[in-house]
Amino acid sequence: MAWRSCSVLCRLTGGDPFLCSVRGGRWPGSLQQRCGFRKAARKPEPKKPEDLVPAHTEPSEPVVQNRAPMQPPFSSPRTFTRLVRPFLFTVGFTGCSFGAAAIWQYEALKSRVQGYFDGVRADWLEKVRPQKRGDLRREINQWWNSLTEGQKTVTGIIAANAVVFCCWRVPSLQRLMVRYFTSNPASKSLCSPMLLSTFSHFSFFHMAANMYVLWSFSTSAVSMLGREQFMAVYLSAGVISTFVSYVCKMASGRFSPSLGASGAIMTVLAAVCTKMPEAKLAIIFLPMFTFSAANALKAIVALDAAGLVLGWKLFDHAAHLGGAMFGIWYILFGHDLIWRNREPFVKLWHELRTRGGGGGPGGAV
Repeated sequence: MAWRSCSVLCRLTGGDPFLCSVRGGRWPGSLQQRCGFRKAARKPEPKKPEDLVPAHTEPSEPVVQNRAPMQPPFSSPRTFTRLVRPFLFTVGFTGCSFGAAAIWQYEALKSRVQGYFDGVRADWLEKVRPQKRGDLRREINQWWNSLTEGQKTVTGIIAANAVVFCCWRVPSLQRLMVRYFTSNPASKSLCSPMLLSTFSHFSFFHMAANMYVLWSFSTSAVSMLGREQFMAVYLSAGVISTFVSYVCKMASGRFSPSLGASGAIMTVLAAVCTKMPEAKLAIIFLPMFTFSAANALKAIVALDAAGLVLGWKLFDHAAHLGGAMFGIWYILFGHDLIWRNREPFVKLWHELRTRGGGGGPGGAV
């Protein structure tokens, strides 16, 4: 989302992005005929000097009509009407994300209570059972158990980004990837790319940088929010930052595809920096220079604001700002307004589970 992919799409489609919208890369026959060469006129028969009259002859050079100025994708009175569906999708998806996170937390807590004795039995069997040396599965389990809760949570996100990155390398999938894994308010697909583009990277360096930042802040973010709430915030941030990008592109008239997880990662970074403003941060290549989290957040927001005002095109600065603003708002107000008021919804889910026969021993959590 945060990476402008105009040049990428030109390479994928093999031509001018505006010409790519024409079926088969060719103009209609009528336009080709109007812009083509005219047939050479027949040579007039010689006449007597007294009968010679100036006659109209066809020009020797081809006649090419001037191309009319290209119209914008949408007329100005109807431009912002295309944002209605993305807005409804943003609100609905955000609500569903937090609702699903509340149910996920309820079910996880219920399963943890019910499986307590099973876990004790499994630990006892593990001690009795002879350990295998050099077992690959055992090595993987040891590595997995050494990770923090936050690192375990974002491992799935990183894996999903890696899979989508590999899909970009399949030629037969590129048209599908451009349509559904890049966000653009001028595209036919408006809603699904708002989420899918959050997991999409065309450049390996872009993906590696984003995933490194996500991995670095995952431990603090998940310990602060919990894995269920963290996933709801992350997914909602991806959609919200894309919607902010849509609004800015509509307002400026600059329609260009974007992709990447930077908008959602900016939410995570802003949330951690807002919650722990005195924490010390450093740049990976310059570890000797440290600065506070609050100053880092101010610098990043100022840089993206300047990029948005000055029209810098390397990154989608609107998506960055949208993600950062959502992260700051959620820590200051959103957590109390949304997550702490989930109890009525969880009670309703518990009643539905109990009526459906799902409530057995330990069902009242």
